[in-house]
Amino acid sequence: MNNMESTARIDNLVSDNLRVLMASMVEKAKSGHPGGAMGAADFIHVLFSEFLNFDPDDMEWAFRDRFFLDPGHMSPMLYSILALTGNYSMDDLKNFRQWGSPTPGHPEVDVKRGVENTSGPLGQGHTMGVGAAIAERFLASKFGEWMSHKTYAFISDGGIQEEISQGAGRIAGHYGLNNLIMFYDSNDIQLSHVTDNCTSEDTAKKYEAWGWNVVTIDGSDHDQIRKALTAAVNETEKPSLIIGKTIMGKGAVTESGESFERMVSTHGQPISNAGASFAKTVANLGGNPEDPFAFFPEVQAHYEKVLAEKRRYAQEKKNEYYNWEKANPEQAIKLNSFLSGVMPALNYADVATKANIATRAASGNTLNYFASKFENMMVASADLSNSDKTDSFLKATTEFGKENYGGAFLQMGVAELTMAAICNGIALHGGIIPVCATFFVFSDYMKPAARMAALMELPVKYVWTHDSFRVGEDGPTHQPIEHEMQIRLLEKLQNHSGKNSMVVLRPADSAEAITSWKIAIENTKTPTALLLSRQNIVDIPTDGNRLEESAQAAKGAYVVRETGNPDLVLLANGSEVSTCYQAAPEIEKALNIKVNVVSAISEGLFSNQTAAYRETVLPAGVKRLALTAGLSDSFAGLAGADGKVVGLNHFGYSAPYTVLDEKFGFTVDNLLAQAKELMK
Repeated sequence: MNNMESTARIDNLVSDNLRVLMASMVEKAKSGHPGGAMGAADFIHVLFSEFLNFDPDDMEWAFRDRFFLDPGHMSPMLYSILALTGNYSMDDLKNFRQWGSPTPGHPEVDVKRGVENTSGPLGQGHTMGVGAAIAERFLASKFGEWMSHKTYAFISDGGIQEEISQGAGRIAGHYGLNNLIMFYDSNDIQLSHVTDNCTSEDTAKKYEAWGWNVVTIDGSDHDQIRKALTAAVNETEKPSLIIGKTIMGKGAVTESGESFERMVSTHGQPISNAGASFAKTVANLGGNPEDPFAFFPEVQAHYEKVLAEKRRYAQEKKNEYYNWEKANPEQAIKLNSFLSGVMPALNYADVATKANIATRAASGNTLNYFASKFENMMVASADLSNSDKTDSFLKATTEFGKENYGGAFLQMGVAELTMAAICNGIALHGGIIPVCATFFVFSDYMKPAARMAALMELPVKYVWTHDSFRVGEDGPTHQPIEHEMQIRLLEKLQNHSGKNSMVVLRPADSAEAITSWKIAIENTKTPTALLLSRQNIVDIPTDGNRLEESAQAAKGAYVVRETGNPDLVLLANGSEVSTCYQAAPEIEKALNIKVNVVSAISEGLFSNQTAAYRETVLPAGVKRLALTAGLSDSFAGLAGADGKVVGLNHFGYSAPYTVLDEKFGFTVDNLLAQAKELMK
């Protein structure tokens, strides 16, 4: 047998062995998606054995190649190949989709096991890959091509159809991300029908128009896969798309031994339920139906050689790093601080600011300060940098692009979901602090990716400006009403580490806006959202240092106007705190009572405080009157059963915000009237 025949034989053995494991996992779980995974076994074998560079003994090696899976339902494919590389046991595969198992139905990020991303809804996985590719180019531009590595993404028909793929494809092509290689598993079958039922576009031409290098191959032919990947690795100017025509349920047969390939039914259920014979299929693929969870001896021996080569390559690259480190000690310290998350010395009192400005402006001033302190911060804006004030960061940095991969500002265009998913990918890559900005009302387009950041515990920073109906003349389409209540649900939802899955901050004035950034920067475990005003806000009065006083915002809520033994607490966040502060003396005078004012910047952070602290802020037995520019229900918990919330429970209207304040009752006079009613 010559070398070509030997290679072909082992390729087929490995691919069939993987198919046996994929089908067996779903069969045993009585749940899952075997068909697509079985069809892509040939590609995943060639990629992992010959092209994907990683260290089997150090899966968190910073300069490894990344593999981002988009169709998470194809998790049997990923778990099977990672079992072959030593990251999962046969027991792990047997417990697919079971309680306590490391092999959930859709992969969840677990870098130590080789899982780079939680796949999430279709379309997000490969978009995260675009983010990782951006991060790699940014870091390599600063420290040298010695650290360069590839990002591989895997996408299916569903991911191609999801609208986010347009943003990802456009951005990757525009930036010329030649380090990004994507395989499109094109098997012409979807969950409930054939692909032709819903699309007739020319996918190749679409990606070519975006500036990708595109090739179409037989996705079951190992040599064609090998040739396409080699060309993609050597590409110097464009991202690469390999369209692999694969076979749904490859190798599946019926009880009588007839082919059961290319069947829609094998997409989303065990093959025995779909109409194939599990036992005959396993036997057809060379496995033992009585004991399908096993590696063929030749396959295991082959991968022992593969892993030895991976270790050799990784050690060679690590030696290259060690030599660079010795020759560039200062740069090495900087790089290691990026990768380990060490923060530079920061003095927030140095942030330039003015009195009575919009919190978006104070945020912009803070970002301008960060530009001189963080060399590893990347800020993205969805075509609104001059309105969301991230242009303050841009003025002190440069734009990222194919001619300037060291640029720290990402011009995303109008693509909020794409931007958010890309920032997730940047965070997953590591070494960079991602910030993304747009109007708060457009967070609707971002929530699927924001939820994924919360689930993956990624420290992405969201800058959401124009935070209320005070957007004014732009009208109800641009005035967020229910949005704060929606996003604060993630403060109430715990992540798998038992923490608030997101921190949401709506600062009351410029000092709190600066403090909000301090909280966001120090929060390295979860995403943080800053909800910032379009309009100017009167600063909270102080006899001392307002910025120092605002540090109490880290507790989620604190008293900004203290009277001692209050009869009434006025409760708010954002610009409504200023209104409450103005109303407090009027209420005291009219009702002959004492009134405290509380700034509740984050209900989630406040809920984490001790009961004793919460009592000092919101004393039991004291009436509470809350004011919020959003839904009344958003403050119901803090106001309590005996309290009252003045909110906005309908869509807004187009008019100057000062007019809307009057029309909607966000005035001192209305607060006085509401306080009289509450205190009866």
